[in-house]
Amino acid sequence: MIFGLFGKRASRRASVDGLFGRVAEASRQPGLYREGGIPDSFEGRFESLTLHMMMVLRRLRELPPPAADLAQELVDACFAYLELGFRNGGVSDVAVPKRMKKIGQMFYGRLQAYEAALAAPGTDKLVEALQRNACAPEAAETLAAYICRAQDALAACDLDAILGRQELFPALSGEATHV
Repeated sequence: MIFGLFGKRASRRASVDGLFGRVAEASRQPGLYREGGIPDSFEGRFESLTLHMMMVLRRLRELPPPAADLAQELVDACFAYLELGFRNGGVSDVAVPKRMKKIGQMFYGRLQAYEAALAAPGTDKLVEALQRNACAPEAAETLAAYICRAQDALAACDLDAILGRQELFPALSGEATHV
């Protein structure tokens, strides 16, 4: 009995890791940094990852169980990835928890800001949130249009599609995407 539970957990973990890998890869599309105005820096990459995580988490919240469990496991995978990045970057064991607390506050603050912006009519609030947090002011409308297209694409996905589809997000512009 216990070995059967372990097998299910290991299988689910592989699905979560695969999904997180596709989300992280999508957040590194070159167009996001060129046309989308996201700075190509640690902070910019964090902002892009947060945007992509927000889109997937938003869709998972709309789906029936076990999507909520998957969403939590996806967040856990994201934070494990960020923590590993700090450790690999030479941040001391003493400083990692402080950095992770700050990253957690930023992550959840961004999720809240983007959720509120997406709930508002039109894209003005989303453009404002993106200018404040993620990108150059002149590129915010381009990035907002990308987010709206990505949300439309994700809205057509059920849980199996989210877990299995190789390309979850559209390309920012005419470039090909592998994510």
